Amino acid sequence: MKLVHALRLHPREVVALVGGGGKTTLMFRLADELVEAGRRVVTTMTTRIFVGQMARAPVALTLDDLGDLPAQAAGLLRLLPGALAAHGHVLIAGGRAEEPDKAQGIPPALADLLAAQPCVNCVIVEADGSRRLSFKAPAEHEPVMPSTATIVMPVAGMDVVGRPLDAAHVHRPLRVAELTAARLGDPVTAEMIAITLAHPQGGSRGAPPAARLMPFLNKVEDEMRLDSARQVARLLLRQPRVDSVLIGAAEAADPVAELWSRVAAVVLAAGESRRFGALKQVMPWRGATLVAHVAAQALACPDVDRVAVTVGAEAERVIVALEPDGLHKAFGADRLLVVAAPDWAAGQSHSVLAGLTAVGGLPGLSPQASPSGDSAPDAKTEPAAVIFLLADQPGVSPTLLSALVQRHRETLAPVVAPRFEGRRGNPVLFDRATFREFAGLHGDIGGRPIIQAHGDAIAWVDWPTPEILQDLDRAEDYLYAASGTQAGCSCSGLLLGI
Repeated sequence: MKLVHALRLHPREVVALVGGGGKTTLMFRLADELVEAGRRVVTTMTTRIFVGQMARAPVALTLDDLGDLPAQAAGLLRLLPGALAAHGHVLIAGGRAEEPDKAQGIPPALADLLAAQPCVNCVIVEADGSRRLSFKAPAEHEPVMPSTATIVMPVAGMDVVGRPLDAAHVHRPLRVAELTAARLGDPVTAEMIAITLAHPQGGSRGAPPAARLMPFLNKVEDEMRLDSARQVARLLLRQPRVDSVLIGAAEAADPVAELWSRVAAVVLAAGESRRFGALKQVMPWRGATLVAHVAAQALACPDVDRVAVTVGAEAERVIVALEPDGLHKAFGADRLLVVAAPDWAAGQSHSVLAGLTAVGGLPGLSPQASPSGDSAPDAKTEPAAVIFLLADQPGVSPTLLSALVQRHRETLAPVVAPRFEGRRGNPVLFDRATFREFAGLHGDIGGRPIIQAHGDAIAWVDWPTPEILQDLDRAEDYLYAASGTQAGCSCSGLLLGI
């Protein structure tokens, strides 16, 4: 996928690139994509740049005398609108440096000023240097960060994995060793890269508090590097400061192979099971209850960040069946939320909205506290996607959920769904781009209208077995399914209320 797609760029972004392993290539690649999309972009640097690299921009404006910055800036700002109108992309540098083959960067305050210009849609800033090495940690004076940066992208080249932690392969290896408790000469590992990129004195050093930290793992050109990059991404997403992680190769036709972000799950368990004839969420299933089984499958998936279970009809009874204390103990108290669905009797849409709000999918709305007293997990940002699971469809597994998440990483499709022999099954993943569409749902309806609205853009996961089609809608469906999963279960007695 393209960088502009993976970054989910807002209007008037300021993207600051730090680290090593291809920052300049990334800067120009993103600029090219923005121009192709009809945006007007300024590229610049607060560090030095090789003069030969400046030729990659269609036009460059240079400040000849940084000592007379106000006058120089005023002249530049007069030229900028016309240059952008003509070329779409303008590079701004600070004149020749002491080295004949390099140009100086600009002060960060000027980058902030450029971002404020009405003619500029995006500013991309290279904010430190790496001596063309793939991995680094910043010095005390680095990075030189614009205060207006909205995205900070620490970059590392995955070709460094397995190389010695020394000056031949890593810029400032001693700083990396200090941050990671490694020794000089040790092989560079995925863990070492993850620690450095997310560390307050590493890749996130100097990042404005509100900026999104989005590391780019570059030079992923074979399966071995892809495996290492995935290890780094999983470790990075354990850090709340990290928004998402891009994996790819800046020089490839599609520079982003995968976008790793946090994905939440919502288990819909608020209905009264009128057609079933009993509260099916509490029915036995594989040594637990249906609701506890489905929630545990979601929590057991390493690619699901947090899980909300919505309750409504006989909420206290469903919560008892869920056994949240046991799930908290097994999977961590900060990953599970039980949320009451207001007006659950008015239809499934109310349960859907309550769950989506609880996991942060609809910022500004507050989920109602559940009778269990749980509180919402602390989340810095809304999830990149949400998977909706039904408490009466126990065919879900952690492997299936991981397959949906992986397909989303590769495509950022608005909807990702499993299918068996051409038939759509459950659960279904919805991308962040669809969340506002959920706010328009009313009555006894779930995500079907949104699936239909994006029918041509669904990313499918072809599943080899039919359990994704399993639906315990009627008592006889449950009795048939349970007879094959539980020995000695008095299911008929439970259905009769005995």
